[in-house]
Amino acid sequence: MKKVSAVTKEKSDTKSKPKRVIRRISTSYITTLDQKKQGAIRAGFGEALVEATKKDNNIRVLSADLTDSLKLTEFKNTYPKKFYQMGICEQNMMSAAAGMAHIGKIPFVCSYAVFSPGRNWDQLRVSVCYSNHNVKIIGGHAGLTTGPDGATHQALEDIAITRVLPNLSVVVPCDEEESRKATIAIAQKEGPCYLRLSREKSLNITNKKSPFKLGEANVLDEGLDVTIIACGIMLQFALRAREQLKKEGISAAVINMHTIKPLDVKTLLKYAKKTNAIVSCEEHQKIGGLGSAISEVLSQQYPTPLEIIGVENSFGESGSGYELLEAYKLGEKDIINAVKKVLKRKNK
Repeated sequence: MKKVSAVTKEKSDTKSKPKRVIRRISTSYITTLDQKKQGAIRAGFGEALVEATKKDNNIRVLSADLTDSLKLTEFKNTYPKKFYQMGICEQNMMSAAAGMAHIGKIPFVCSYAVFSPGRNWDQLRVSVCYSNHNVKIIGGHAGLTTGPDGATHQALEDIAITRVLPNLSVVVPCDEEESRKATIAIAQKEGPCYLRLSREKSLNITNKKSPFKLGEANVLDEGLDVTIIACGIMLQFALRAREQLKKEGISAAVINMHTIKPLDVKTLLKYAKKTNAIVSCEEHQKIGGLGSAISEVLSQQYPTPLEIIGVENSFGESGSGYELLEAYKLGEKDIINAVKKVLKRKNK
């Protein structure tokens, strides 16, 4: 992908300038799913597990009978003595992981997000977070893009129930490469972490040279009128929306907020003051997720018009992942509409 220059009116800020990677996104990607530009977020996780274990012999992987779905086969074959097939017993799996962490191991607890942290939230709260054990929780197949598996398997509440827990970091990578970096980062970080992974293939936005640090947002594009903040699979729609808005004379900054907790408050406030209008985008309930985290900061430190793109207080249903995003108003056009709505509020 080619780099493009920032908006010419933009004044440089030499002090505490956030890391920035400017991208131009193919406007045909979402409808055609260009084979050369797509990748699976969960695949990056599986690859990184093997890489991380080469550097740290204490890593262990626990699976709730979902080895293939969470791309754990390579790890299982490479490190069979470090892999534990726990069966469909997520609560026992979390408790066992806490015990492993207590003796110095670094367990990765792997299941679908509706089961972990959904089903074993009590064990996560008491056995892991309360004790501040070094356990890594992997919530796969999160969000509506779990698709045909339907509402019972589409985790739309997991960010809310994890970011509320003390000591727990919450990370939502946007693509395959960022998932790889995030996996290595949480393996190296002391303390409990939750890593949220989507099922569907998505646009590869970042590359090996793109910056990634837990707790530090990446500014992908500069803008003067509005700031679009997205996480996970929704970032591709935010970038597409920006290109369309640009044609309509609206200058939008786009921020990849891959770490929900701890939130990058410094960058958030900088762009709130710069554009005075924000739209947040997430494949999650509007309540309790990225939008709520942003709202909590803005309401206390710099009140700013905010529109939240997310699921509107409902469960999902069976269907194609990308069709469900459109049906539940999480698509590019919905972000564009939210931008125009927040600009009206800003200009009153």
